[in-house]
Amino acid sequence: MTTEKQAQPAQPEQTTRPRRKYGPSSVATLRVARLGEMGAFLDAGTGDTHDDILLHKLQQTAPVQVGDEVKVFLYLDPKRRLTASMRVPRMEEGQIARLKVINVSRDGAFVDVGAERGIFMPYAGMRGRPQIGETVWAKLYTDKSGRLAVTMEVEDEMRRASQSALGHAHKGDLVTGAIYNYTDAGAFLFSEERYIVFIANKEIETRPRVGEVVTARVTYVRPDGRLNASLRQIKEQALVSDAEAILTLLAGRKGRMPYSDKTSPEVIRDKFHISKAAFKRALGHLLKQGRIVEHDGWTWLRETWDAQNVPQENK
Repeated sequence: MTTEKQAQPAQPEQTTRPRRKYGPSSVATLRVARLGEMGAFLDAGTGDTHDDILLHKLQQTAPVQVGDEVKVFLYLDPKRRLTASMRVPRMEEGQIARLKVINVSRDGAFVDVGAERGIFMPYAGMRGRPQIGETVWAKLYTDKSGRLAVTMEVEDEMRRASQSALGHAHKGDLVTGAIYNYTDAGAFLFSEERYIVFIANKEIETRPRVGEVVTARVTYVRPDGRLNASLRQIKEQALVSDAEAILTLLAGRKGRMPYSDKTSPEVIRDKFHISKAAFKRALGHLLKQGRIVEHDGWTWLRETWDAQNVPQENK
């Protein structure tokens, strides 16, 4: 006689291998399980000694013993094995610092945080296109996969770390710091005094790269304690340097050039990297000093013009 429910054959008991608790590009505190010729092996927490993580002798900053709890940075070695190093990041998660770019790829970049390996900065976290060797403001964080990463999106952290300039900075002062962001309106700089400084596009002659250290002149101290500043030279200083640039170009062209106050602004910007207005001010300054002559769309050094326009009876 059969029953409605037939007896089912016994199934073999299945065991599930514990998942690894740790992954690359992370920091963990692990117990030294055993020592070997190559170094120490750290307990990975899976219950399987095959998963123990090697802390090579070369990656130890101090001797370790069985049972020690060791803070390590985890990364993949050339054979894709999880490996440990006692050279951990110099900064904590959520902190910001000036970090050096050590490699770039189409997906992002790697920066030096003091760990055994560089930490990845995804493309989405970039401000501009940082290049190898440049130093940028960045924040350390843990991404969705549990790996350490960095981002140049540091506006909130800059605000919290900043100091008010009220009562300390004044119009005309010079402030030095690194550019940390650009918007459509201009650039933002974090000064050595920890002031947040805004530089409008119209106050930028040559656009610095994100991360570049520049010195700006304060133009306004805002009620919120931030500063407005300019990268343009004071007009008197700019007038002298612009005039010198014109004289240098003339000297290199045998005393004459096909540029004058009639030349288009685009050509002036391309040749002299200044505005048409600044160019005209510099020309006027040199004309007043008698150092140049303008004729038929050309500008001449006075001595070159005089040498080529000596009356016939004096030749």
